[in-house]
Amino acid sequence: MLLALCVAAAFLVSLLLPFLFIPLLRRLGVLDIPNERSSHTKAVIRGVGVTTAAGVLAGLVLALLTGLVAVDRSVLAILIAVIGAASLLGWIEDFRGVSVRTRAATQLAIGLAGTAGLAWTMEQSWWWVPVGGIAIAAYINVANFMDGINGISGLHGLVVGALYSVSGVLSDHVWLTVTGAVVAAAFAAFLPWNLGRGQVFLGDVGSYLLGSSIAGVAVAAFLAGVYVEYLLFPLMVYLADTFSTLLRRMRRGERWYAAHRQHVYQRLTDTGLNHVQVSLIVTGCTLALGITGLLTAGAGAGATAAGVLFAVAVLAFYLASPQLFARRTVA
Repeated sequence: MLLALCVAAAFLVSLLLPFLFIPLLRRLGVLDIPNERSSHTKAVIRGVGVTTAAGVLAGLVLALLTGLVAVDRSVLAILIAVIGAASLLGWIEDFRGVSVRTRAATQLAIGLAGTAGLAWTMEQSWWWVPVGGIAIAAYINVANFMDGINGISGLHGLVVGALYSVSGVLSDHVWLTVTGAVVAAAFAAFLPWNLGRGQVFLGDVGSYLLGSSIAGVAVAAFLAGVYVEYLLFPLMVYLADTFSTLLRRMRRGERWYAAHRQHVYQRLTDTGLNHVQVSLIVTGCTLALGITGLLTAGAGAGATAAGVLFAVAVLAFYLASPQLFARRTVA
């Protein structure tokens, strides 16, 4: 019952708060202007991810106040701090802009501080602090790079949050079950505002929220001893898209940090698929990999090998999908 209450709070806050917040963003002129990286052609209100962040934080704080998370309360409190700090940085970026160096340094500081708190709470080695800090900062940027078409981030938050919630049930970590479910509910509530017509965008506040919540939970769960397959497999599509694109641009001698639209999902839109179709392809591959991780973790060497092979096949399909769909269009 308490879990349902927290999930409902996250969903309703994320769903209803935009009615109040969108007019304010319009008056403040917080708009996403199309550029060379964009997959849209007109100015759209951005920054609505602040309402999704409010939903996530409301659900997690309620889980603390109601005693739903009776064990590892400090873990949940640290995650709330990490998610809140990253979302605040994203909002500042949306509203007034932040230099690249300041943004990167702050993201890393958030990751390092959060991982240090988790390592101290869980009595883990301090050697994990730089690893976790870099992982959180990196995935914040991965989520930001991948937030380029309608529906993709909302669906990613929904699916990965749900998979992590199931992981919490399987590994007997209530905080993981609750956090995953709350993240899934908040991002599900954003979809009606964004999917299809694309009335509004999450903005940096929303993509930073997405990246920090997923990576923060993954780092905490890893330190708690949760199977790596549970945590890594749902992230493989986003990671493969981002780093394959980065390597391709570096190999061509291009400025890898400059705005562009060469990601796999962006090239899929160039084949004639619409935003919803591409978002569903990305999400379908993510879901397939996430379920594979749930089924194969701890099931023995044979099952693990089969799971890895299947994951490689899914990723190979996804990375080749722009060429595959382009051929279909020509045919």
